[in-house]
Amino acid sequence: MTLHSPPRRSPSPEAGPATTSPHRLDLITAAGGVLLFAVAALAGTAIENTTGSLRAPWPPLLARWMPHAGPGTPTALLVAALVVLYGPAVAARLPWRRLTWAAWLSAMAWTWSLALVDGWRTGVADRLTTRYEYLRGVPRFTDIPATIREFTQHIPGGVPGSWQPHIAGHPPGAVLTFVGLDRIGLGGGGWAGAFCIVTGSSVAAAVLVTLRALGAERTARTAAPFLVLAPAAVWVGTSADGYFAAVAAWALALLAVAAGRGGRGAGASAAALGSGLLFGATLYVSYGLALMALPALAVLVCARTARPVPLAALGIAAVAATFTALGFRWWEAYPLLVERYYQGSGGLRSYGYWVWGNLACVVLCSGLAAVAGARRVLAAVPYVVRQRWRWRTESGTAAGDRSEPPSGPVNSVSLLPVTGLTPLVLITCAVLAALLAADLSGMSKAETERIWLPFTLWLPAAAALLPSAGRRGWLAAQAAAALLTNHLLLTYW
Repeated sequence: MTLHSPPRRSPSPEAGPATTSPHRLDLITAAGGVLLFAVAALAGTAIENTTGSLRAPWPPLLARWMPHAGPGTPTALLVAALVVLYGPAVAARLPWRRLTWAAWLSAMAWTWSLALVDGWRTGVADRLTTRYEYLRGVPRFTDIPATIREFTQHIPGGVPGSWQPHIAGHPPGAVLTFVGLDRIGLGGGGWAGAFCIVTGSSVAAAVLVTLRALGAERTARTAAPFLVLAPAAVWVGTSADGYFAAVAAWALALLAVAAGRGGRGAGASAAALGSGLLFGATLYVSYGLALMALPALAVLVCARTARPVPLAALGIAAVAATFTALGFRWWEAYPLLVERYYQGSGGLRSYGYWVWGNLACVVLCSGLAAVAGARRVLAAVPYVVRQRWRWRTESGTAAGDRSEPPSGPVNSVSLLPVTGLTPLVLITCAVLAALLAADLSGMSKAETERIWLPFTLWLPAAAALLPSAGRRGWLAAQAAAALLTNHLLLTYW
């Protein structure tokens, strides 16, 4: 068998009834996603109007019905049109470094334009200044070490000096970020909002870096336009969770660089340590980001190495030791967070609705292209495992060589080489597993359109598995989801 020919007698996981083509299955899956969201909206509205138990004005989103346009509308339409029409071709031919920068800048333009649909004050400057948000607590950090020492005792509600809900719901690293911005002269809601948009938009570039480091550059190029037009950008601009998503995404990207091809020497060591420091930071900006351990494990499985683990563990330990020495003990604070969560809306919201209503939010935030791509990911899991092993065995490729075959597709599922498919499949499955765990935990009832950004921003990459013939249509669907959401609803984040 030649290196570029399809493996012998390898049935595609898309094989099924003769009348059901993969493209039709994609459309059926997307339609199922639309139906799920519609049912969640209709049932949620009925429940909220009857009992008020959902604590969301427009379930499953925290938003209000308010059709409107704004200063960002023309730019949003222009960015969407340019990416839909030219994104795939440009992503295929740009030099790699230019592509990563282009993805970041394009995602930033998309996010800024969506945020400005609501205007500067409502869409950006005032978002992080409400009574629930981080900036309300910044003036209390006159003595940072002393405030960190006392941080835990102010987590429960009803105690003197109880923290604002978002500060209480996160470790101190979250609010300390905005304290740091204030100390360097970038205080106030405008700078805070801009910081979250700029950092959150970089997730698109981080996903590309991760895939390429694991030998899947062709997959990354195909995914790039979908990452740029992620509907979740509506909530990246402006919520602090967009910034949290960036910290987690670059932690994974550096881990992939450290573990990937040529991952030895001083550069790989620096990447492994940097990854650990960022993973440590994720634990101290959001408790829920402990679930990023699942995508991190997927990266190591893709790379077939644990080489970066010692240095990454050292970085995590350094961050944990610093906060512990300052008086904040993560393991003591988390039970108090659970107590505070059930003192507020979390104790009133219906688990029976939100356990599936949250999934409707995932459909909207990731987009229909991501939903159809996720179906192909799940269908490809057994195929990838089997074919990856067979391709290596029959081609005589060394286990440590993660390079892609130099020419065209070797399977009918993804239209991508098997080696380029493997990282996407495993990481997407790990992200889906993390979302499922968060959903079942009961600690994510509502507001998941922002809380789950560190996970949902990865899902549009799964659209790389969709056939090239229909990519512009799927990209248009991604853009339409974001544009309709931002113009028909006034979101809270």
